[in-house]
Formats: sequence, C-alpha cells, structure tokens
Amino acid sequence: MTDNAKPKLAFYWAASCGGCEITITELGMRLVTTGELVDIVFWPCLMDFKYSDVEAMDDEEIDVCFFNGAIRSSENEHIAHLLRQKSKLVVAFGSCAHEGCIPGLANLYDGESILARVYDTVPSLDESRGTRPSLSSQVPGGEIELPSFYERVKTLPQTVDVDYIMPGCPPVVDQVWNVFQALLNGQLPETGNGRVPIIGVDEKTNCDVCSRKKGLSDVSIREFKRPHEVELDLEQCFLAQGVICAGPATRAGCGLPCIQGNMPCRGCYGPPDGVQDQGSKLLSAIAALIDTEGAEDPAVLEQIMNTIVDPVGTCYRFSLADSILNELKYDR
Repeated sequence: MTDNAKPKLAFYWAASCGGCEITITELGMRLVTTGELVDIVFWPCLMDFKYSDVEAMDDEEIDVCFFNGAIRSSENEHIAHLLRQKSKLVVAFGSCAHEGCIPGLANLYDGESILARVYDTVPSLDESRGTRPSLSSQVPGGEIELPSFYERVKTLPQTVDVDYIMPGCPPVVDQVWNVFQALLNGQLPETGNGRVPIIGVDEKTNCDVCSRKKGLSDVSIREFKRPHEVELDLEQCFLAQGVICAGPATRAGCGLPCIQGNMPCRGCYGPPDGVQDQGSKLLSAIAALIDTEGAEDPAVLEQIMNTIVDPVGTCYRFSLADSILNELKYDR
C-alpha cells in the first residue's frame, strides 16, 4: 500500500462450503500477526458486520476484497457488485469464485429441476415436502425477503471484473500466507493488459512436479478404476495404474497433499497457463492412454469409456461453470 494507514481488507463467502474461510483461520498465530497490520472492515462470517456497513463506505475505500464462492443467487450477485464498487482490488478467492467448483456442477440441470428435487421429491421427516420457499413472507416482525435462485451458477469473473485469481479448494495455508505477505509488502503483480494474474501458484502442472514414476510411453489401458477399487502403488503414476488423475491438466502450487496421501489429483487448482478448458485437456490425456487395439470397433471403445464413472463430474469437477460446455449451454 502507498500510505502509512493500515490496508483495509474485506472477506466474503457466497455460494461455497466455507472451506476458504477455514483455511484463513488455519493460519493460526500468523493470522493474529496479520490482523495487527491490517484493518478488517467486512467479514460477516466471523464478525458482526452488516451490508449497510459496506453501503456506507466510500467507493474504493476497501483496499483488497477476498471474495470466495460462486454466484448462485441474486444476493450473491448484488454483494459481488457492491464489493466491487467499494474495493480497489478484488481477488477471486478459491475455486468456487474462480471456476464455479462443486456448485457449478448444478449447471447440468435447470433451476426448476433442482428446486423440484430438493423440495418436492426428496423424503422429509415431517409434512413439509412439497413446500417451497417464497421470495417474500409476512411474519409477526414484518416482511422477510429471500434472494432469488438463479437458473445457472456463474463464476465471480463472469459477474464482475476481478484483479487477481487465487485458486484452490481451498487454497492451501502457505499459499494464503504468501499472498498476504506479498500484499503487505506491495509485491502483488501488476494488473491490466487484459490478463488477470493468478497468484500464489506455480506455472507448471501437478504432473510436472509430481515425483511418482511415470512410465506412460507403453501404457495401454482397457479399464479405468476408481481409487477404492484398486490397491494403489505408492510410487507409480496413478494414470499408469488406470486411475484417473487430473495432474496433467491442473496448475501446480498446492504442494500435492492429495497425491502425497496416495489419492489422485482432482483438479481444484484449475488449468495451467495456455489451457482454455481443463476438462478437455484431461480428456485428451486420458484418451492418449487407451489401448487402441481393437478400438476401431465402436463397441470396444464404448466399453472402455463406460468404465469412467461420471465423465463430466470427473473431468469438470471444479471447472464446469467456466468451461466450453457451460458456454455452449448458456451462451450459445
């Protein structure tokens, strides 16, 4: 920051699970240290702030807003625009804000189908099944208004201009700490030129930094398995074992906690530089491993591909709302 005043920070939680908030608290005593150097002016998850507090601020009074969560409702969108107006810099914090993440998988369905499933067909412990929430209801204390449920999940960059993207589901603690340090020391990368910097990460892919034995040149897979269906070798590449790993299509920077725990990468850090669509990149990597002997027979190829359970959920687990598939469905 350019003056001696404490930087003013804001944190907001939209359509997400809350993991991004938890990773901030996991800073522990480092969070206390940071708290002494900044002025947190809005963090409704942790402190008693109201939307009116933000509305009363001057435009760009907030130095940096860390916005986590996708845009699922009219409230999410309203606050996204409000915080954009009141903030000098907005960071899409975490995979939900960055790519839509798990909430974005709802874009496989229309809004009515989701509401019907949740309120009309799912069994209930009482007689409330079939009762849907109303946008406006009268109660003894007055009128209660609820936000409207949008037809689709949008990412934060699809909703407002963002200055930085900080990927991860959630971003790992050391990544958060490094970004906080860069912020306090005035070392965040420059913005502009039509490119949104992705901060706290590596330019390589997880496959590039993974130490497992690859040996993929002679791999020919005729059946893909899920992790619980096979005894996973601790040293061999997951893909070589016929288990789908998103490492070839995922940006490095997480420190590989999943892979070190003997579980394949699921892709939460999004695509690396130069990759527009993470899911198609992963599909390309998978296709290169398929045993092509006899694959000219469509039935053989279909049999192999049918061993991939939930292809969209596997390849677009975190990025469907920011994918080519999403554009085809909603933007034509």
